Amino acid sequence: MKILANDGISPEGITALEKGGFTVVTTNVPQEQLIDAINKEGYVGVLVRSATTVRKEVIDACPNLKLIGRGGVGMDNIDVAYAREKGLHVINTPGASSQSVAELVMGNLFSLSRGIFHSNRVMPSTGNTEFKSLKKKYAKGQELRGKTIGIVGFGRIGQALASYCIGCGMQVIAIDRKVKTYSIPLTLQGQQTNVEINSVDNFPAVIDSLDYISLHVPKQEDGSAVIDTKEIDAMKSGVIIVNAARGGVVNEDALITGINAGKIRAAALDVFENEPAPREDILAHEQIASTPHIGAATVEAQTRIGEELAEQIIELLG
Repeated sequence: MKILANDGISPEGITALEKGGFTVVTTNVPQEQLIDAINKEGYVGVLVRSATTVRKEVIDACPNLKLIGRGGVGMDNIDVAYAREKGLHVINTPGASSQSVAELVMGNLFSLSRGIFHSNRVMPSTGNTEFKSLKKKYAKGQELRGKTIGIVGFGRIGQALASYCIGCGMQVIAIDRKVKTYSIPLTLQGQQTNVEINSVDNFPAVIDSLDYISLHVPKQEDGSAVIDTKEIDAMKSGVIIVNAARGGVVNEDALITGINAGKIRAAALDVFENEPAPREDILAHEQIASTPHIGAATVEAQTRIGEELAEQIIELLG
């Protein structure tokens, strides 16, 4: 049986699938040619990340397709319910990339708090002539310890981020639709302890107490932004925002307005409303740190993703 890993899969995943009797093809097929390729080559499974979409028209046009896999968490690029109604298996790897995304967020929290991202832009060109003025410009950093972070969406990634934040001495407020007590494991010098966090479901009630906000929610079904003008107006001045979830979760127009007005100190975006062609004013803004949707893009995460996909495929189709 043949599997098309259209957006790639780790060598470990390929090896596991081949041992399970599958043929894996990693040649990328353009979206407009996907239906023809699946039918012509007889693929029983197609694996995607965020670049390829598998919508109703693909599902209807490929009667021999048995499985759709998403290497990662969010499946908003797949018509999941429709595929399952048609009898297809739809799988993903929700836990494989949690630590990688959490570490990217932490890197941004440190970088934004100390102006590192922007300093790295200007030092190569003006550092030898404007050293003293740049030293003054970046001399108003702040520490993470003692600050409060609101983690919006407290699934696996949110909980992984919470463990890092707690380790840095931050106060964590978990905002989630599920109001419950979470036990966050911390490993310290080889010893494990747990910290309990009680989540809240009322974002507006806590928003003005947050020094940092990190988003870990799927794209909203109605297309609305979780953070828009209303939310920004209610925030504490000087807040720092990180979006490593989905483009559109933060209204980019409102974000730029909030930054330019001094309400938002800085922001980091790993995802954008108009991927793969983000707005130039977003990318060029000196108070926005941008990365090209690399939250899960570590060697370790991709290995885990490939292995977990292979395990599920072998169990379901082998």
